[in-house]
Amino acid sequence: MPKFVVLWTDAVLWGAWAATLAYAWHVRRQPHLSASWRKVWRDGAAMSATVVLAFFMVVTLLDSVHFRRALPPTAGQAAGQVFHATRTESVLDVLLAGQANQQEATYSRPLSYQGFTRVSEEVGGEVRRVHPRLQYGGAHLQDPERQWLGDLAWRGGLGLAAGALAGGLLLLAGLPLARRQDAALSGVPTALALRRLLADRCELPWRAGWITALLLCLLAGLAVGLGSGYHVLGTDNLGNDVFYQALKSVRTAFVIGTMASVATLPFAIALGILAGWYRGWVDEVIQYLYTVLSSVPNVLLIAACVLMVQVFLDKHPELFETGAERADLKIFMLCLILGLTGWAGLCRLLRGETLKLRELDYVQAATAFGVGSLRIMHRHILPNVVHLVLINTVLDFSALILYEAVLSYVGVGVDPSMNSFGGMINMGRDEMSRDPLVWWSFSAAFVFMVALVLAANLFADGVRDAFDPRARNLRPRLGLGRAGQRRAGVTGESA
Repeated sequence: MPKFVVLWTDAVLWGAWAATLAYAWHVRRQPHLSASWRKVWRDGAAMSATVVLAFFMVVTLLDSVHFRRALPPTAGQAAGQVFHATRTESVLDVLLAGQANQQEATYSRPLSYQGFTRVSEEVGGEVRRVHPRLQYGGAHLQDPERQWLGDLAWRGGLGLAAGALAGGLLLLAGLPLARRQDAALSGVPTALALRRLLADRCELPWRAGWITALLLCLLAGLAVGLGSGYHVLGTDNLGNDVFYQALKSVRTAFVIGTMASVATLPFAIALGILAGWYRGWVDEVIQYLYTVLSSVPNVLLIAACVLMVQVFLDKHPELFETGAERADLKIFMLCLILGLTGWAGLCRLLRGETLKLRELDYVQAATAFGVGSLRIMHRHILPNVVHLVLINTVLDFSALILYEAVLSYVGVGVDPSMNSFGGMINMGRDEMSRDPLVWWSFSAAFVFMVALVLAANLFADGVRDAFDPRARNLRPRLGLGRAGQRRAGVTGESA
């Protein structure tokens, strides 16, 4: 029986997911919130970004269920006594066991059957410098020079076919949901609803979401098909599979983006509203605090805090049973440090909004009736600044992912034993300067990170447009297309 391990970041991620579900349930009961969120998904880019973020979120949650395998009993072991392995695994590790356990000697190109670095081998009685055969990649090929391209085409074709089938099944499985949410699809025969969906004659851009999901299915099918016999994105200097490392890095990016964003909220909301409401010396003290904090170079401040945490962890190894627990506490503390040093911008924004809200008639009326300050801030100020908090949090998510890459690049980011985009880019610094060039590790981290950050930015744009009408009116509308213009006409917006 494996021993389940709940890391600090696992608890926070699953708690954040539960909070998201609770918020979704709350939104369904509030018509004005439901209308605002429907505006988010009327944007085709935001709908596609939601699908991509959902895919990365599934990968993150699969990598957030950890356990330690039970070791087989040994001679002399007491009955009922179970020892567990020191390595902490996740469900994602089990699903990617083929890539995780097939470690080569060193570098290999993507989809290659031979090593990247030449070695000395005796061929026909002569010692030559040749590329050695990989231990796992393409090991099933009897005559690789003739079979390699055909085998790639066969495995890739099977993967694409499986991905297309999964995309078709996803369309059929998601159609009932679309019919419940879209008036143009409900109450009509299934065939007509499918035609309207594929022709993009709906209230929401379901076609954009389905095409994005289909592309993800095709890419996943291609990766599974080719990954069954090769290293899809090659291997690094230690022979580890780069595709496996890139997928594992998604969780690290989500942890940094989510936890650090959440950690800024208590300070920013509390201090911003207090400064705007009480004004006077309270406002001056809080302004002094965030002005001083903004004046300190962030990288130096964060590096100093991270180094102090590192010293504590090094001096207390007895606190951790495995290296994974130690690395997890370090990333947890890094998120707290990012939150404690990153609340100044949102605090300044909320202070200005509170200064405006406190002068409105209904707030003045509540004050005249003797309602207490705390009750006014809770009932009238906080609900009217939530949209700013939401927009700022979503925008900060992508910025923090990039920040982690910068911190890992300078050596003060996550633990080296933990996969991260910053760590892969830091490793690629030397690989990009060697001859011959090793480009695949750096490129994989770059592509995965850009996909995640781009999806987060597009989703943030949709949230900002839906919850901040002034930003929506100022946003240029280029290439909206007929469907987009029709949906904008439904909402009464100018195209």
